[in-house]
Amino acid sequence: MASFISLLSTILLLSPLCFTTSLVSASNKVSVSLYYETLCPYCSSFIVNNLANIFQNGLISIIDLHLVPYGNAIVTSDGSIICQHGTGECILNTIEACAIKVWPDVQQHFPFIQCVEKSVEAREENGWESCFQATGLSSEPLINCYNSGYGQQLEVQYGKETNSLQPPHQFVPWVLVNGKTLLEDYENLEHYVCKAYKGALPKVCKGQRLTISQETRANNGDKKNMRKSVICLLAWVILWL
Repeated sequence: MASFISLLSTILLLSPLCFTTSLVSASNKVSVSLYYETLCPYCSSFIVNNLANIFQNGLISIIDLHLVPYGNAIVTSDGSIICQHGTGECILNTIEACAIKVWPDVQQHFPFIQCVEKSVEAREENGWESCFQATGLSSEPLINCYNSGYGQQLEVQYGKETNSLQPPHQFVPWVLVNGKTLLEDYENLEHYVCKAYKGALPKVCKGQRLTISQETRANNGDKKNMRKSVICLLAWVILWL
C-alpha cells in the first residue's frame, strides 16, 4: 500500500508537465546576435534591408535581438579605440551603443539605429542627428551618454565581447542564431530563426522550408512527449478509480 501511495504521489507531481510543457517551449525566444560596425556598407545594408523586416512582419515576437556595434575596431593599450573606417565610425559606433543603453527596449533603439544606418547608406555625414526627430526620441540622454565618456566604456565592453567570440568573427556583419554563426548566409536570417524556434510558428514562417526542423523535433521530441502522456493517462485513471 505504501509503495502504491508513493507511486501515486510521483505521478501526480509529474502530471502538471502535461499542461505546462507546450506553454514553456512556446515562450522560448530565438537568440539573434549581430556583430557589426556602423560604416560597413554590408552592415548598413543588412540592417536597413534585411533586419528591419523582422519588425515589419512580426518575427521579432519570437526573437531576442542583441546588437553589438563594434566590428573590427581595436582597443589600444591606452584605452583609446581605432575603428576600421576611421574616427567617424568610432563616433557612430558609440552613438549606437548609447542608444542601446539608454533605450534598452529593442522596439525603441532599433528604429533609431535603422535611421542612422539609412543616413550612412545615403552618405549623409551628420544625417544621424535627424533620427531623434524621426523616431520621436529625446536626444538628451544619448548625448549625455556620449559626452560623459560612458559610451566609450560601452564600446570597450563590446570589444571584449566581440573578441571573445568562438569561433572568432571573420568579417562583419557576423550573425549568430542561438549561438551558431550563419557565416555568409546571414541574409537568410528569417529561415534560420523559423527553423530554430520550438514554439507555435508565426505566419511569416509558413513560407520557410521547415521540413527538416519539424522532422527532427518529431523524432526527438515525440518519444519524450509519449512518456509524459502515458504518465498523465495513468494519473487520470488512478484519480477516477
